[in-house]
Amino acid sequence: MACIQRIQKCANFGKLLLQKRSFAVAAQQAQRLQKEVTLQHLDGIDKGVTVIDLNRVERRNALGVDFVSTLNGVVDDVLNNETIKVLIIKSSVPGVFCAGADLKERINKSLKESIKLSNTLRGMMNKIHNLPMPVIAAIDGTALGGGLEIALACDMRVTTKTTKLGLVETRLAIIPGGGGTSRLPRLINPAVAKEMILTAKIVDGKEALHSGLVNHAVEQNEKGDAAYQKSLDIAREILPNGPIAVRMAKFAINKGVEVDLSAASAIEEACYAQIIPTSDRMEGLIAFSGKRSPKYKGE
Repeated sequence: MACIQRIQKCANFGKLLLQKRSFAVAAQQAQRLQKEVTLQHLDGIDKGVTVIDLNRVERRNALGVDFVSTLNGVVDDVLNNETIKVLIIKSSVPGVFCAGADLKERINKSLKESIKLSNTLRGMMNKIHNLPMPVIAAIDGTALGGGLEIALACDMRVTTKTTKLGLVETRLAIIPGGGGTSRLPRLINPAVAKEMILTAKIVDGKEALHSGLVNHAVEQNEKGDAAYQKSLDIAREILPNGPIAVRMAKFAINKGVEVDLSAASAIEEACYAQIIPTSDRMEGLIAFSGKRSPKYKGE
């Protein structure tokens, strides 16, 4: 009997060790993922600006399952934070914004797993597109496939003149699955979008600016963050404006381009009606009359 009890104790001890090891591995993985996608709320003159930083260095920010899940969670945090006036998405990996799908990981996925990840990615892109605050993609490095689709889901895109951009999925016998086939033709000439997607063409920042794919293409600086600095300049121009008006304007534009002009006008009317009773609107009028800068509260 004593022997059996000792065996049971050893078995229980072994289970405890395995549990501790599992917890330790899970904790290490969670810590690693937290470093791969960080959320920073700026302060001082940039208070109201929040930055999502992609930092999966060893995989060039490739969109693996865990990385996407973490990024998706961070986007949820942004969605539920009403203090954020402008969001910037950038990368800390030198020369890379996002290399697209994690192909080494994908090759080992089943058909069901691949479909699930594609649906998750598409849902995340839609979530970014529908965030209430303006979202700027600071593209200081290569953005291919899903990486460019993240940028396309943003409201504005800033890149450098030499940065490489492309939806290259047809090279792999697939198509863009994160909104690329729907957003790119709405952003630029559909024929040009077809050429980019069907040929898997990669363009530089200058060509992207010419086509209307990006808002600005700047010269890269020594630090390698010129696109981020330009994005920050744009954010600073947005910050002094009425936050409710900015959000309503974004909503009206996003929804308006999806419908005909008559329906778009109705959407604008509905958005304007929500602004009329705000104290910010009266503050704007009083400040203008008094020749002073307005102090908006988002109310």
